[in-house]
Amino acid sequence: MELQEQLKEIKTQLRLSMNGAVSQSMREKGLAYKLNFGVELPRIKSIADGYPKDHALAQALWKEEIRECKILAGLLQPADSFLPEIADIWVEDIRNIEIAELTCMNLFQYLPYAPAKSFHWIADEREYVQVCGFLTIARLLMKKGDMNERVENEFLDQAVCAFLSGTYHVRNAAMTAIRRFMQHKEENAFQVCRRVEGMKDSVSEAEQLLYNLVREEIA
Repeated sequence: MELQEQLKEIKTQLRLSMNGAVSQSMREKGLAYKLNFGVELPRIKSIADGYPKDHALAQALWKEEIRECKILAGLLQPADSFLPEIADIWVEDIRNIEIAELTCMNLFQYLPYAPAKSFHWIADEREYVQVCGFLTIARLLMKKGDMNERVENEFLDQAVCAFLSGTYHVRNAAMTAIRRFMQHKEENAFQVCRRVEGMKDSVSEAEQLLYNLVREEIA
């Protein structure tokens, strides 16, 4: 099937599955899309299952300013043909937390260069670039949490800084990664506790919040 025919077929399936109530609910929650059919995630996954992973199709879907097409792109993009430069282009194009979370889960965590790239992203100043970096690190920590001491220190420096000074979504993504780091082994949990122990009585609300979230994690 030609690429344009595949795109047309996919959009037809999306229209047939559209849910206006879901789309409206997402808008009310601040998830803004140029076009959102409101198709629920299991149905999107079912549509993806009908196609083999294909680089050209995934790239074409990503370029569509449609929520469901971007989600499908992450599901259908083969990791081995997804070059680091393309990963940067995709990340720079992400504008909301749903696409960030799903693309990290469905694609970014599987990239062979994900560890290095995610550290590059968390050092960026743009909101969703940082978010993708921390969410990818969190995913990697769930699979294989080992880091050498230098990398651990760099990660914790960046994560604590992002939590204290970042936006709402950056803060949440950084905390997700910190939690995964702590859960990997007891030594990591102690290391984070040492980092925040001086924040207990801080005048900074952000520092107090971080301290309390860390304490909750080990409780």
